[in-house]
Amino acid sequence: MKIKTFLIKIWAVSACCLTFGIIFFLFAWIFVKGAGAITWEFLTEVPKGLIIGTEGGILPAIVGSAWYTGIACLFATVLGIATAIYQVYYCKHDRLAQGIAMVMQCMAGVPSIVMGLFGYSLLVHALGWGKCVLAGGITQGIMILPFIQVRAEKALREVDPALVKASYAMGASRAYTIRRIVIPRCLPQLVSGVILGGCYAMGACAPLIFTGAVIMSKVPKDVMKPAMALPYHLYMLLTQGTSAENAYGTAFVMMIVVLITNTLATWFAWRRKK
Repeated sequence: MKIKTFLIKIWAVSACCLTFGIIFFLFAWIFVKGAGAITWEFLTEVPKGLIIGTEGGILPAIVGSAWYTGIACLFATVLGIATAIYQVYYCKHDRLAQGIAMVMQCMAGVPSIVMGLFGYSLLVHALGWGKCVLAGGITQGIMILPFIQVRAEKALREVDPALVKASYAMGASRAYTIRRIVIPRCLPQLVSGVILGGCYAMGACAPLIFTGAVIMSKVPKDVMKPAMALPYHLYMLLTQGTSAENAYGTAFVMMIVVLITNTLATWFAWRRKK
């Protein structure tokens, strides 16, 4: 038993070190390749020139990604948490609950490019919105909906049932119990799930190709207009081969944004637990 325990410990530590090593190497490699492109002008100016990526900066792409991600998180959070609450506290039929779970599992397995085609068919074409920030954000929201719903359901089920029963025993309604007891108890997990889902949406390119992203535009100010996005901008730089350094710089900015967001989510969850 001691040998098995020792081997398992060695395996776990080695896997952890390897994971951190790969992440550190990835950040270092992309930073070295794109450090020359990361300047104040690169972060605060709009693209310029006839060929994308050769002049100007990526400010519209940064703001556009924030718009897309914000709309996606808002859409997926409202539907995802509401669905989780219904499954845990209102749904009385096992077959219905199993059906909802199966739908969410199927949605989670749909490729992002298919989500993009769905968003284009429904929002851009059928509803006549055209390519715009709102269509892209909602499409990304549909993509991350299962991600948020599953984590919200797990967080709700982890709340101590004794607290819920005690609230019912005191005469509190189900809605009051959920709002004042359940949600505050699992708020860190809910917020962390939403932020991680937003990070997933921020890095997705395929849904935006058909629904809202454009090669070059100004800083977006209207959700019914198309806008640039960091993943699509990176995709165009790599496929056109105009500036590898700017491509690495864009990738590093994306990674830093995701890292900061994940760090804030972890910090918020830790503060709430204290």
